[in-house]
Parts: sequence; structure tokens; C-alpha cells
Amino acid sequence: MGKYAFITGGTKGIGRAVAKCLAQAGYNLLLTYASDQEAATCCADELRAMGVEVHLLCADITSSNSISLIAAYLDTHAIRLDALVFNAGLTCRDSFETMDFESWDRVFYANVHFPVFLLQRIVSCLNAGSSVVFTGSLMGNEPHSVSLAYGVTKSAVHALVKNLVKFMQPYGVRVNAVAPGFVDTEWQKTKPAEIRQNIERKIAIGHFCDPDELAQVYKMLIESSYFNGEVVVVDGGYSYK
Repeated sequence: MGKYAFITGGTKGIGRAVAKCLAQAGYNLLLTYASDQEAATCCADELRAMGVEVHLLCADITSSNSISLIAAYLDTHAIRLDALVFNAGLTCRDSFETMDFESWDRVFYANVHFPVFLLQRIVSCLNAGSSVVFTGSLMGNEPHSVSLAYGVTKSAVHALVKNLVKFMQPYGVRVNAVAPGFVDTEWQKTKPAEIRQNIERKIAIGHFCDPDELAQVYKMLIESSYFNGEVVVVDGGYSYK
């Protein structure tokens, strides 16, 4: 049956790069996506061409129904996991003055509550020796000037990783996180050139991170057996000046 990795939000951006990296290493994949079926199908076809199995599942991380949907899919297809990557996330860019509770709560559910209760539900599907990797953020460490909810929830993700180590130890499962800085995904490429240049001036390396390079860090955390409870910041030396 081979090794299996499950990646939430695995068909675009960072998730897609991680999926490609793991497919190259021989992992079969289960990938969730939010709504863009065309992009998800295109991604799956590309990955299958590498000789691995790829399962796609449309799952909304703001809905508790998705937890049961994912659990049922794993059970129906008798999939046991060697890696679980919580990559899908949500932000809210409303100003502090206009942000409402529903928007704040939606970001917290997607970024913190959903992964906790999904992990609780499917932990029995994780093989001993497997790895859980969360996507944190540089903005979980640095003040976020645009989204208060995003920055606070990513700080919570970093704390969650540290705390989950104790709860996953009886299962023989390791828990870590990658905290990316500015990654050159399609979403970042839509930023005006002036804003991108302002960001790049703050990065010692001088440019945004390539998603494929970032994906290697996820693979390292999945396969290096002594990483546990770590939040690995990958920001190219942000705010070095």
C-alpha cells in the first residue's frame, strides 16, 4: 500500500508544493480542497504522473461536518497515515474597528479548532512513528499589521504544537510546525510591485521564499525522527535591518 500523507489545502500554494515534494519521495496522497475543483483535478493529474495514488476530497475547514466527512473517507478507503499536514487556513483583513465576532470566530475555527478536533477524530488512523506538521506563520511571532485574527490564531498554532507533543506521545506520533515568512505563492504574486519590494527589503536573502524550497522543510520534519515540538521559522532573515 505504501506510505500515505494527508494534506489539508493540498492542491494550491504551499500545500501543493508539499504534495509535489512528498509525491517525489513516493508518498501516496489524500488532499483536501475548498471549492476549486478544476485546480484540484489539475493538481491531482500532475501528481499521479509521478506514479503515486492521489485522492481528492472537497472539505470546508469552517464546517464541523468536514471532520466526519474526512474520517469516513479514511475509514472507507482503509487509509492509514504516515504524515498529516495541517496546511489549510483562513484570514480576515477587516480593520480592528469593523471586525465582527462572526469573522473572528470563523478564523479561529478554521485555524485552531478544526485541526484539533480533526486530529482527535482521526488519530487512530496515524501509524506509530508518523508525523503531524502544522503550518504556522512568521506572523505568529511578529505583530501582524493587517489581520489581528490571523496573527493571534497562528500564535495559538505554535502553542498547540508544543502542547500536543504530550498528548501524541502515547500514540508514537510527533508534532511540529513550519512558520513560513513570505512565500511566493499565487496569492502573494498578486501584490503590487511596490509592496513586494518593501517586503523584500526587509528580508536578508532579498526575495520571497520559493514554495518548492519551503516544501523541503515539511519533508524534513516528516522524515527526521528526532524533531518533536519544534516550530521551524523559514523567513529568509526577515527584519534583519
